[in-house]
Amino acid sequence: MSRAPLVRALLALAVLAGSLYAALSTPARLGLDLRGGTQIVLEARSTDRVSADAESTDRALEVLRGRVDALGVAEPTLARSGETRIVVELPGLQDPREAAEVVGRTAQLTFHPVLGADPQEPAAEPTPGATPGATPGATPGPAPAATPAPEEGAGEGAAGDAPPEEREDLVDESGLPLRVGPAALTGEDVDGADARTDPQRGRGWFVVLDFRGGGEAWRGLTGQAACAPAGDPQRRVAIVLDDQVISSPQVDPSVGCGAGIGGGTTEITGTFTAEEARELAALVEGGALPVPVEVVEQRTVGPTLGADAIDASFRAGIIGVVLTGLFITVVYRLVGLLASVALACYALIAYAVLVTLGATLTLPGLAGFVLAIGMAIDANVLVFERAREEYAAGPGGGLRTALDTGFRKAWSAILDTNVTTLIAAGLLFLLASGPVRGFGVTLGIGVLASMVSALVVARVLAEQAVRRSAVVRRPRASGLVGPGRVRAWLERSGPDLMGRGRVWLALSGAVVVVALAGLGARGLELGVEFTGGRLLEYSTGTPVSAERAREAVADGGFPRAVVQTSGSGDGEDITVRTERLSNEEAYAVEQALAGVGGEVTKVRDELIGPSLGDELRRGALVALGVALGAQLLYLALRFRWTIGVAAVVAMLHDVLAVVGLFAWLGKPVDGVFLAAALTIIGLSVNDSVVVFDRVRELVRARPREPLGAVVDAAVLQTVPRTVNTGLGAMLILAALFVLGGDTLTDFALAMLAGLVVGTLSSVFLASPLYVLLERRWPAPGPAVPATGPGGRRAAVADPADPYGFVDAAARQGEDGGASR
Repeated sequence: MSRAPLVRALLALAVLAGSLYAALSTPARLGLDLRGGTQIVLEARSTDRVSADAESTDRALEVLRGRVDALGVAEPTLARSGETRIVVELPGLQDPREAAEVVGRTAQLTFHPVLGADPQEPAAEPTPGATPGATPGATPGPAPAATPAPEEGAGEGAAGDAPPEEREDLVDESGLPLRVGPAALTGEDVDGADARTDPQRGRGWFVVLDFRGGGEAWRGLTGQAACAPAGDPQRRVAIVLDDQVISSPQVDPSVGCGAGIGGGTTEITGTFTAEEARELAALVEGGALPVPVEVVEQRTVGPTLGADAIDASFRAGIIGVVLTGLFITVVYRLVGLLASVALACYALIAYAVLVTLGATLTLPGLAGFVLAIGMAIDANVLVFERAREEYAAGPGGGLRTALDTGFRKAWSAILDTNVTTLIAAGLLFLLASGPVRGFGVTLGIGVLASMVSALVVARVLAEQAVRRSAVVRRPRASGLVGPGRVRAWLERSGPDLMGRGRVWLALSGAVVVVALAGLGARGLELGVEFTGGRLLEYSTGTPVSAERAREAVADGGFPRAVVQTSGSGDGEDITVRTERLSNEEAYAVEQALAGVGGEVTKVRDELIGPSLGDELRRGALVALGVALGAQLLYLALRFRWTIGVAAVVAMLHDVLAVVGLFAWLGKPVDGVFLAAALTIIGLSVNDSVVVFDRVRELVRARPREPLGAVVDAAVLQTVPRTVNTGLGAMLILAALFVLGGDTLTDFALAMLAGLVVGTLSSVFLASPLYVLLERRWPAPGPAVPATGPGGRRAAVADPADPYGFVDAAARQGEDGGASR
């Protein structure tokens, strides 16, 4: 074994061993749409006092973290998204009413007098005029102290006794009971808070509070507390944020009764660490500068939906892998069987990368993972088809030479097709949000893993197989001998496709007209993600007809709601789409359906604010526009601008065709559809890239042939790859369509339609349009005259321009076609 195959074999073993270890040792992170729970997206709003930015949003996030912890939800997740949004994930929480109320209110910071440390005993009355240290007392825990800043003032403080109904029992920061009186100050009175340290004063970390208006209210509160003996709980001041005591410092003994701490600045000292001081300052600062937050998105997924989706996707993946493996084995025999083994290795590698990176697997992401399995076979098909060509054309080079040459010559097409798909995946990650973003992550991981499985694992297996003496003696068993039935039939028939280019362009135009007619006649049913509103889905204990469900919802006070049913019989799953509803109103809808359907189980609940709906709608259009522009730029750099334009027009045609299909069928267009549309763009350009990669190669090899004839040959030579890859992906998508449930069914339908239309458009739209553009704008470059067929003048290529030898004369003939 030479050095290169040995390195590949060792690399394959290392990748598989590492992937197996990661898959067995690291559990997958499931999104809320798979494990069930509630996700709430909050957006901070600016006020007259504070602007909503990253800093103020981070402060609000720290406040929310304490609130969420009080809900008792296992493993909650809070994270800032962008500058002003906070994403709160609450696994297992099915009723979002309490959660939305708790996390949605503005932070409340208050300062209270302490009335006692034992809520069971009546609080002792403060003793006016008492001097510090007159009566020893115990302070629970190492309490910090509130001391005047270096510039301290004097003043009067008004103290009042709290009636019993205004007293509140809390616990201090040490977890011990504390009874407090009514609030004497609020966060509005605080101008700022900062954690500091001053080595010259011989103290550790402390927190400086600045008060507005000279701190008169603070002077009164601390002056009242200073009348209690040192160590007495009533000498403390409770700083409360959202009904939780975050600090209860004792007034320093140097402060006299009634004098209080004035001057507008106070220091809270104690045994703070740097982290504790900064945290306290951040909490006070966040409460002092409250940033109102608004719920712009809320999603609740029942536990059954996620479990059913996982089961359905798992079954679809297994069935799709088995069918794809059988198909590829029948077509490519031994190397096809080995490619099927590599396909299973691909699934292992992709899953291992997913869990190692800690990526969250969502419902669309699960569909993307399954879809990528079907597309992973594409690279192997490209290699095997090229190897068949090399074996048939080579002067006795043998299977090993044909296979090596196949990998080498297919590399360009493999690289371009995978890069274009990665562009689509990257745009999904950057421009989408929520579960659709997860689809972009899994699709990108799938593309990279497929290259490893095809170019490393499958190559190692195939190279070892073609070295076996039994295979050398019976080369046809390898699957690399013979052109294949599809190619043999095409070579016999030899259709003049580019000679009918105007016909194909007219048919493609008719598809666009039909799609636009659907948009005009039926309109596009935008999902709540793009329109704003609320989508509620329930399953009922007994079947309920759509008419009866509508009547129940209308009688419950929601006559404008759109009610639909799905499932067996008269319908067991009920979907209600309305304008934006509060959580209480959504609960009323649930109770109305319970009155006619018995036990009601929430399947999903999606709330999208109108501002976010507009933003998502604009984002979808931007994503599609950026995707088309990015593909055009890439193809123009890799090939020529005429190829880029032809491929992008074909991509736009494919997306319009699928959008028109959904309009005619009345299917909703939502975030999952956006994921499908961007994936269709990637798949469409894949087919076009394979054709144009072969065109680039044949143009160099056949400088005397008309361009139409060259494109014809390129199309016919790449049809077997297109058919075989398309069928492999269709098997996966068909399994998803049948088994995937409502959400994945619509995704699979869009992908199936896009795959069929994209395969046809690369041949019947992109190719003839490219020929037409080349006739109108021929490639520049110096040309050396040569005599071509029929006395036509051809040209020899300029090495700096791969299309320089295709001159205008070589492109003559109707639509660039060539007579055969």
